[in-house]
Amino acid sequence: MNAKSKSRWTIGIEVLMILLALLFLAPFYFLLANSVKSFGEILSNAASWPQEFMWSNYSNAWKLARFGEAFRNSLIVTVISVVLIALFSAMAAYRMVRADTKFNKVLLLLFVAAMVVPFQTIMIPILKVVNVLGVNNSIPGLLITNLGLSIPMAIFLFHGFIKSVPLEIEEAATVDGCNPITVFFRIVLPLLKPMLMTTIVLNALGIWNDYLLPSLILQAPNLRTIPLATFSFFGQYTKQWDMALPALTIGVAPIVIFYLFMQRYIVEGIAAGSVKG
Repeated sequence: MNAKSKSRWTIGIEVLMILLALLFLAPFYFLLANSVKSFGEILSNAASWPQEFMWSNYSNAWKLARFGEAFRNSLIVTVISVVLIALFSAMAAYRMVRADTKFNKVLLLLFVAAMVVPFQTIMIPILKVVNVLGVNNSIPGLLITNLGLSIPMAIFLFHGFIKSVPLEIEEAATVDGCNPITVFFRIVLPLLKPMLMTTIVLNALGIWNDYLLPSLILQAPNLRTIPLATFSFFGQYTKQWDMALPALTIGVAPIVIFYLFMQRYIVEGIAAGSVKG
């Protein structure tokens, strides 16, 4: 292949990538453009540029959906869940790697097996467990279920990453008088930063945008998360698109900004975790 052919091939690939990027960005255009339209304009021509910008849609959606409460609930659930998931998973994976017993190997296999179980098949058992524990219709109930559903994947990621951490560093810290807890929190945990950030980002995206699990556990209006608050604009016979689209924009904006700032850690963490397995 000569230089001219390579140049044409490169240009073709770049054009294809641009078209794919525009294709994936199209939903954001429809979301943002229609969020500032009147209800009639949305129905008449959803693809057009707004004839009049209805910025009041955002304030109305915020008030009607009680978005202040929903934002607070989503923030509490997401922050506490991802912190506990990252911390507990790192501790469990560290123990499994350093204490390489048959029991820990079997335990790891069970965690990996749990990753492939579809959520829909365990919805009813989860609700029964939540009811037995007496945490149904509460934020702690949602936190507990988030931990149970997300920890297996996090342990799997940490397990591969910790194998790349040199054991000699821990041995040197032990010789200097550090106990196992100090070794983990002051020596090992800082080295796990790429995987910690990867786990936090991936779980934050899923938990912040999750609708199904909160809808099963949270029934009280004052406990609704952002996806539940947004769904309140969709009734059996009416759909308030002029309110729902601004609500969707408000709900998506924080997690998109968070992802844009943290996305580089995903690649770093997964690449580093694949060094040894």
